[in-house]
Amino acid sequence: MLLSVSQIKIRFVLIAERRNDCEMRFLPLPLPAGAGIAAERKNEFMGFLGTPLGWIMWAIYSVVGNFTVALILFTIVTKALLFPLSIKQQKNTARMAAFRPQQEALMKKYGNNKQKYQEELMKLYEQEGYNPMSGCLPMLIQFPILFGLIDVIYKPLTHIAHLSADTIAKMTEIAKEAGGILGANTYAQEIDIINALNSGKASLFTGQIGADIIAKAQHIDLNFLGINLGERPTWAFNLLVLIPILSGVTSLLVSIYSMHVNKATQGEQAGAGAMKGMMYIMPLFSVFFAFQVPAGVGFYWIVSNLLSGLQTFLLNKIWSPAKVAAKMEADRAAGKIKKKKPSKFQEAMKAAQAQQAGQAQSKNVPVSTKPTEEEIAAGLSQKEINRRRLAAARKRDAEKYGEEYVEVTDEDLK
Repeated sequence: MLLSVSQIKIRFVLIAERRNDCEMRFLPLPLPAGAGIAAERKNEFMGFLGTPLGWIMWAIYSVVGNFTVALILFTIVTKALLFPLSIKQQKNTARMAAFRPQQEALMKKYGNNKQKYQEELMKLYEQEGYNPMSGCLPMLIQFPILFGLIDVIYKPLTHIAHLSADTIAKMTEIAKEAGGILGANTYAQEIDIINALNSGKASLFTGQIGADIIAKAQHIDLNFLGINLGERPTWAFNLLVLIPILSGVTSLLVSIYSMHVNKATQGEQAGAGAMKGMMYIMPLFSVFFAFQVPAGVGFYWIVSNLLSGLQTFLLNKIWSPAKVAAKMEADRAAGKIKKKKPSKFQEAMKAAQAQQAGQAQSKNVPVSTKPTEEEIAAGLSQKEINRRRLAAARKRDAEKYGEEYVEVTDEDLK
């Protein structure tokens, strides 16, 4: 159900846009009014994840003394910390692309028999020493880091000034009562408060908040190259309007490049049309929400987009599918590729396939046990009749699906 503007409050919701197999992009989206409890729980969860990263941001800010410069360096540091996981993810994707021709051959051969296709695919994975679930671990590790990263970016009073939650709550309440300070996006309120304190509104907090606390908040410098990134961009003719536009443009360019890389390495994937639509929709979201939050947040998106694009380029340049395929071929020729012990996921898949095979075989036994005139004339027993009928059904399936014929055993007839 669509919600009108009057029915919603802008709240921060994380959604992920798939860059490649390991890059995630986060944007604020609207939640229906009344979702406050869910938002508070989410904020607590992200605050827990953001605490260790917050100390890194604090250390960087202590050295450079400028929020925007610290933001750039912090983004670079976190990208560097995640880079080993990104390398693992890229290698995994490249290996998958390297034996994609074999996978496509299996699809062509067993396309009409999904069960047989899955069985042969599992055999291919074992033969190549590949675990299809190995790419999930880097993603699971990155997820909490990315949630914590967002918390650090949006909460400088918490992570840089190290003010208590009660103090920040009191300052937020003062700002609400004063009006005209806080924006619609509740998650960026700490930046709004810092901007108010540094733009002639400190008197609103004097007397209710200690002078030392106000001084700490005012010490956080939101200016960069003469631009106050604590202000919200508008369509007025000034430099701030470039931030939402560049946020959308960089998002679009990186999405186009990533999709091009994915298509080259993985071929045409199912749902490619939907992904292409998202490629154009997400940058529009980025532009829209960059007007709803302080310019510093939009600036972070720009930096993150550029670093993500650079990372994708480097990963694909160094660990391209062609290079990985050549190495795999060399290892195969040298006998270095060994079958790995099946993972729990692969064992579970095999068990499920075996169960399906058993069910399929039981369905091949004819329901009617009444012998035909030919079978009566041949003097066949009921067991032999069932054996012949099941064998005939299996032969038909083998011819139809290109499978290997399996003789009927007494176990099949029980």
